[in-house]
Order: sequence, then C-alpha cells, then structure tokens
Amino acid sequence: MKIYKNKELKETRAGFGKALYFLGKKNKKVVALCADLTDSLCMKEFSVKFPDRFFQVGIAEANMIGIAAGLSIGNYIPFTGTFANFSTSRVYDQIRQSIAYSNKNVKICASHSGLTLGEDGATHQSLEDIGMMKMLPGMTVINTCDYNQTYAATIAISNYFGPVYLRFGRPSVANFTDENQTFKIGKAIFLTKGKDITIVSTGHLVWESLKASKFLYEKYNIECEVINIHTIKPLDEESILESISKTRCIITAEEHNVFGGIGESISRIITTKSKYNISQKFVAVNDTFGESGKPMELLKKYKINYESIIDGVKILLKNK
Repeated sequence: MKIYKNKELKETRAGFGKALYFLGKKNKKVVALCADLTDSLCMKEFSVKFPDRFFQVGIAEANMIGIAAGLSIGNYIPFTGTFANFSTSRVYDQIRQSIAYSNKNVKICASHSGLTLGEDGATHQSLEDIGMMKMLPGMTVINTCDYNQTYAATIAISNYFGPVYLRFGRPSVANFTDENQTFKIGKAIFLTKGKDITIVSTGHLVWESLKASKFLYEKYNIECEVINIHTIKPLDEESILESISKTRCIITAEEHNVFGGIGESISRIITTKSKYNISQKFVAVNDTFGESGKPMELLKKYKINYESIIDGVKILLKNK
C-alpha cells in the first residue's frame, strides 16, 4: 500500500492566494473582490501588485456578488473571497439569481470552512455550505485537501467557464499531494488501492483518511481504497462505482453536516446505479452547530477525525 508522507504543514488558503497572484500576472482579465478579509484570504499580494483589478467592497458581501456578476458580463473572470459562511448563507439569493441562474463565469472562493475555522466558533463555522451550493443547477463545487491541490484547483477553475464554488480552509494542514499536479475538474484521485473497504473523503478529511488507512493496514492488514473527491459536483460516479463494486462497503468522510454533503450524494449513486448491496457509514458532523476550540480538538470531539474513520471501518467490516 502506498504510504503518503506529510512533507510540511501549510494553509490551503495560502495556495489559493499564491495561485490568484500567478493568474493576475498571466491574465489581465482576472479580477479579485474581497469583503474586508484581504489578509485572511491571502489576497494581499494580488491587491498590491494589481490594484486596478482588486475591489475591496468592505463588509458588503451581497454587493460583492452583484459586482462580480456584472464584471463577468464584461468578459472578466471575477474571483470573490471571504469566509465560507459569508460566501454562501449570507448571499445565497444573490448567487442564485445573479450568478447560477444566468450561468455567470464567477469563481466564489470560500476560506475558513468547516469546524477547523476553530476559535471563531459556530457563528463563523460553515457546515452546510456544500449542501447549499451543490443544489444550484450548473454550479461546480470543489473542496480541496491541501496547499498544492488548492493552488492547482485555482488555476484550473480560471480556465473553466461557469460558476464555481471553491472551498478551502484556515489551519495549517499536511501538504502531501504533488506540487506540479494537473487538476482535473470532476475526476477523483485514487490515493491508495485496496480490496477491503472504500474510503471516500474530501477537504481536510483526506489526510485523516490516509492516516486511518495506514493504521488499519499496519495493525490489522486491512486494505483501504482511499479516494480523494475534490470535486463534489460534478461527482466522479464512475470511479466510485468501480471501487465499491470491488469492496462492497464505503465510508464517506467530510467536514460538513451529515445532511447535504458528499455522503448523501454517494448514497444516491449507490441506490440508483450500483448493482450490488453496498454498506455505507457516514463520518460527518451529526446535524449540529460547532463551537469554539482548537481545530484538531474539534475534529475529535465531533467524531470526524482519523480515529472515527477507523471505528467506522471496523463496524462495516464486522458486518460485511
């Protein structure tokens, strides 16, 4: 089984900021908008180097979405930046009416997602954003797992026409994917091959899944097939069906509410497209709000860390 090593700890949001700056140098049609969180979104470098293409709208997220929609009509490629909950729930009407409905080429870039926002607590932690955004027709939804993947995804969405929701995080996490990777929207990545169980994960829980897989193999000789689903919509149904046809059981792991997340999307695939009787277990936040705390402590408390994935694997294999 392939063992992934944590090369370094880096913030996924920093990957976004660095890629945005690169795009600014490469394409004069790339513009950026921020709602009073330039440093938090790592958009400072872009704002300094390209002040004529950077729009600081202040704490006026709805206006930011409207301005971005207007800029897209002028053939600009707008990237909006704020926290995940401010990028979605606060401006959902504007996104639906001004961007999704008319298929505007706007990239909604959302940092500080999930529980790992940490100390800011429940009012700022977004655990329902994936569900909200994947419900919008034509909206592409991406949730990256580390710095390198976030960098690559930011580049990729600039070359894709249509509305995109790009979700990433605040804390420094393992940076383990390839530095020079090619990001393919809608294509899952098989990180490990295994015959016993499928683990599908997204965002920060990809590394947690790899830690769980390593432990299970070394202690119990359990072979987990870990799949990184960075694109939640459109979902790579073919890869998921290929894996579960072999393992016949699956864990879905996400830093999101159990309702509306990737787990429910995969349940739909199982019930409508799989020929086999597949067992599934959800590792997700169990329909509750978060709270203030250290990121990794919150993952543990809300039972979405690697230990919870290990427990879920044991339960599924016991009943397999």
